[in-house]
Amino acid sequence: MKRIIVDYKKLTPEILSLLVDKYPDGYDDDQVISFKNARNETVEAVEVRTDDTVYLVKVSTRLENTMANYDEDDYDDSDLNEPIVEIPEKSAEEEDTEEEI
Repeated sequence: MKRIIVDYKKLTPEILSLLVDKYPDGYDDDQVISFKNARNETVEAVEVRTDDTVYLVKVSTRLENTMANYDEDDYDDSDLNEPIVEIPEKSAEEEDTEEEI
């Protein structure tokens, strides 16, 4: 099984969805894993698993806010593997158009 450390900047909607499913009310301190990285820095992360990969997502305020505001409808299928920081936000006009369809 692969183990991947993911920073907020590399977080994809797919991984974010897994996080929100696993931690719908946010994560507690006892769910945070602390470890030393290759540079001997202490890293805090939460774990989420797929069939073949264990993701350790670094804990940050931005992660907490993103999880709290997550809405699966904000992302297209083509966005699922792109880092969320690189996906342009939809304008209010685009969102209104999609709701009408």
